[in-house]
Amino acid sequence: MSTPQPQTHQQAAPAPNWQSAPGTSYTSPIPVTRTHLGHALTSEWTKIKSVRSTMWTLGVFLLLVVGIGLLVAAQTNDNDYADVPYTIPAFFGLILGQICLITLGVLVVSSEYGTGMIRTTFTASPQRHRVLTAKLLIFFVVAFVVSALAIGFVGLVTSGMHGGASDNEWGGTVLKGALYVSLLGVLALAVGSMLRHSAGAITAMLGLVLVPAILPAFLMMSESLRTVGDKMMDYNAPNALAKIFEIDSENGGGTSQLVLLIGVTAAAIAGAYVLLERRDV
Repeated sequence: MSTPQPQTHQQAAPAPNWQSAPGTSYTSPIPVTRTHLGHALTSEWTKIKSVRSTMWTLGVFLLLVVGIGLLVAAQTNDNDYADVPYTIPAFFGLILGQICLITLGVLVVSSEYGTGMIRTTFTASPQRHRVLTAKLLIFFVVAFVVSALAIGFVGLVTSGMHGGASDNEWGGTVLKGALYVSLLGVLALAVGSMLRHSAGAITAMLGLVLVPAILPAFLMMSESLRTVGDKMMDYNAPNALAKIFEIDSENGGGTSQLVLLIGVTAAAIAGAYVLLERRDV
């Protein structure tokens, strides 16, 4: 028979004391950096340069502005530039090219809503206004630089083809023309942020650009609506660009049209900020 073993009682080990010593605090070994707008700008720059839609839309924009511009310049002679700037050939390409910037402006924001990646973006950057600000700044800089380079290149080549025919300054048309089409793209971005739908926002922007160019022909048939038709004719996008490029130099060379677009764009941006904070993702 086996002799029963005496029972032993093990005492529970005392719980460790996790309290820190007085006057000390825990320091994480992972470096913590306070985020700021620069981080959001870097993120948005990485996005816009790495997606195919940017390359395609900007590529088509350059093809239209430069290609059509040079074709028009080749069909002109020195006498055509006696009283007009050398950048006029770029105007004909911008009439179609502005649609590319409008499309890209919408896609910069609406594509993230379409794929659901906007949730990841707002998780990484909970301050939504910072994300929208970064998108607006990055897109505007990209659109303005590309537009100015395209218009300026057409002007330089046209000047070389018809050198000495004109003493008119054309640098202002480069800056104002690039600013106008870039603001159209920024307006499209703001509309895309409010509507959150690519097709809907692009359709709305195309209507905003095309309807004021077509509707005046019908409004002027009525005497009571003729004044409205005249104003709409003066301030629609094609005629605004025509004034900027001094095809029609009345009303300050497109300055009033540019100011109106700045006001409309600012209002749309304000609406985009308000809706961004009030709605769920």
